[in-house]
Amino acid sequence: MAEENRERDLVLAPNEYAFISDQTKGNINVYVGPYKTSLANTDKPVVFNNDTKRFDRVSLDESIGTFVTAPEGWYVVMKNPPKDGHQPKTGTSNNLAELNIGRKVNIPGPINFSLWPGQMAKVLRGHNLRSNQYLLVRVYDEDEAKKNWTKAVIKSKATTEGEETPAEITEEAPDLTMGSTLVITGAHVSFYIPPTGVEVVQDGNEEYVREAVTLERLEYCILLDEDGNKRFIQGPAVVFPKPTEEFIYRNGMRKFKAIELNEMSGLYIKVIAPYTENKISYREGDELFITGKDQMIYYPRPEHAIVKYGQKERHYSIAIPAGEGRYYLNRKTGKVSLQKGPAMFLPDPREAVLVRRILHPKQVALWFPGNQEALEHNLLLQKMLKTENQSQNFISDAEIYAEAKPDSGLAGKVEARKKEKVSEKLVSDEFERDSSYTPPRTITLDTKYDGAVTINIWTGYAVLVVSKTGARKVVAGPQTYLLEYDENLEAVTLSTGTPKTSENTIKTVYLRSLYNKVSDIVAAETADYTKVGIQLSYRVNFEGEPEKWFDVENYVEFLTDHMRSFIRNAVKRYSVNEFYSSGIEILRDAILGKPAEDGKRAGRLFSENGMRIYDVEILDVRLSDIAIENLLIASQQDIVKQALRISAEKRKLEFTQESEVVLQQIALAQSSTRQKSFELQQQEVIKELDLQLAKINSEVQAKESRLKANLAEQDNLNKINEAELKRKEANETLDIALEQQRLEQELAQMKAEVDAVVAKAQAISPNLVSALQSFADKALAERVAQSMSPLAILGGKSVADVFSNMLKGTVLGNVLQNTNQFDNEEDDE
Repeated sequence: MAEENRERDLVLAPNEYAFISDQTKGNINVYVGPYKTSLANTDKPVVFNNDTKRFDRVSLDESIGTFVTAPEGWYVVMKNPPKDGHQPKTGTSNNLAELNIGRKVNIPGPINFSLWPGQMAKVLRGHNLRSNQYLLVRVYDEDEAKKNWTKAVIKSKATTEGEETPAEITEEAPDLTMGSTLVITGAHVSFYIPPTGVEVVQDGNEEYVREAVTLERLEYCILLDEDGNKRFIQGPAVVFPKPTEEFIYRNGMRKFKAIELNEMSGLYIKVIAPYTENKISYREGDELFITGKDQMIYYPRPEHAIVKYGQKERHYSIAIPAGEGRYYLNRKTGKVSLQKGPAMFLPDPREAVLVRRILHPKQVALWFPGNQEALEHNLLLQKMLKTENQSQNFISDAEIYAEAKPDSGLAGKVEARKKEKVSEKLVSDEFERDSSYTPPRTITLDTKYDGAVTINIWTGYAVLVVSKTGARKVVAGPQTYLLEYDENLEAVTLSTGTPKTSENTIKTVYLRSLYNKVSDIVAAETADYTKVGIQLSYRVNFEGEPEKWFDVENYVEFLTDHMRSFIRNAVKRYSVNEFYSSGIEILRDAILGKPAEDGKRAGRLFSENGMRIYDVEILDVRLSDIAIENLLIASQQDIVKQALRISAEKRKLEFTQESEVVLQQIALAQSSTRQKSFELQQQEVIKELDLQLAKINSEVQAKESRLKANLAEQDNLNKINEAELKRKEANETLDIALEQQRLEQELAQMKAEVDAVVAKAQAISPNLVSALQSFADKALAERVAQSMSPLAILGGKSVADVFSNMLKGTVLGNVLQNTNQFDNEEDDE
């Protein structure tokens, strides 16, 4: 029971409130903290649902809400405000107040309050604006907007001198008609809180602050008004739209690059509204072609519309290398002309259209023999022709490029407050024309099949060019020739095979004018009625006027027929034996003429087409009668055998002579070798003798040098020894003198001590004196013996002997003598 009571207790802290519904009366009271109360069983906690606009029953804890709080710089958008303007009082229970249902007010912060039942509030941050941002505000209550316009929270920026302050931030209210929209720009306002009656409109991304368009140099944007007019604004500038305007987007972008033009590019423009520029008036419908020569940087304008072919708006010049060309059609006259390279060709799209010539498969086979790629290319062009244009033999570049799919892409969304992307495409009014003419999309040097029909004439070849007007000209190689649109190549017929016949022929447009070779087999008969077959090859050049070279349709047949007749007549003058032995010389003299003084032959000229045989090769001569040929062969074999025998004997003689010469040279070479060997041995003996003598002399000199070195060394050693002896003698003399001085000092000291003792002992008895004297003498003797030991060692005598000699005749001498005798006696015992 206690727990149930606690659950019915409503305890509200400061900044809290709750809605309690009295189920008996239907009233809803507001309890505002700090407050505590016990609820009756008929009291139910509820909350207001903003979506359904109904009160939902909830638990007691869920019913507790917090105050609506807007700090400095924020504001509250509240719906259904109280009529008396007062919110529930804190620390008590409040009965339901009367509300202005359907009304909405804006309350700037700082503020803190609880809500009445049925009220809705939304706390929004005040709108901070940069210089390139703006707000779009809308009047939702005209009367309240006019009444509270001056209560808007506006932080204005300082305006520069001469700049007008916009009406939106002045104290005088602008047009505040219900539903009208206003633009608050960041160029003049840095902070804004709308007054009651005005609301800030969100954009598509549910953002209140909108980004203006910041244009750099060479950039522009387009604004579309509700009345259909457009504004084109060029950078640098910050662009704020009017309330009735909106930016035009293309591919997700609203900033566009100005078109950079040069002498090799241009724009095809259609005038859609009259205007005057640079004292020149343009009428509606005029067409312009603007290139870099006229205007290097192009900005669109409302009076212009871009005429596009396909997806490209710019027209580019095409590169025509040297030796190539392009066909272009004049749209007004219908004439197809040829532009030759080298050139950068920019056709005016108002008049000129680039076209490609289509060749018939037979033409391709004649002009480009064996070129399967060229054949397939022309077949593809024929398929691309439209049905209604089958009569023409050209196709425009537009129809070719129409087969390619244009590039497409989707522009990504641009995040707010980030640098916007700039479209590289030109955006303006434009016409889409379904036409078959367009210039190439890009400049390219891959012009193998794009340009005019090009004939590459090799060295030693020539072609005949014929136009539809009947003009003829021969073009000789090496060179490249560009065919005009109405020009064709005339074909010639050539007989093939060996022997040449009119049955096996080929057609070609290329005439071999230099170093041509024509092979043939001629059947002739000698004067003795022997049939011969001659296989030969003519060397032919074309000389003189080139226009005559193609006058004979089949020059091979013409040549071989004439020369067969001529050769038969020449062979008929000789017998088979003469012709078989000298046939080559006979034929060369007959065909080419006899050699002149310089050894050259004149050759044979054909005046009909300027053809000259300058040389002939006789490849084979055969007799039709085998028996006669065998006899001639046998006769020649006998002659050859005799000649071979004579040649063999001559070779044998030459071999014997050369063999003897070789033997003589061998003997001479061997003798020279032996003599050279003896000379070398003699030189070796002499060299060995010289070597032995040199060794002996070297040894003698070495011994002498060693003896001299030893003698010099002995002298030096003697000198060193003498010097060392002198040093030792001087050192020993010095040591003796020093020791003598030390002994004398000690003797003097001892004497002084004895005298002192004698003086002291005068008062002592004679026996004691005698004893003390004896002890003193012994002590003195011991000390003297110690001091004299170095002298004894140097003299080679004992210490006692040295000391006895020094003190002989003295009292100490007698003491020492007695001591020695006593020691000797002990030794004898």
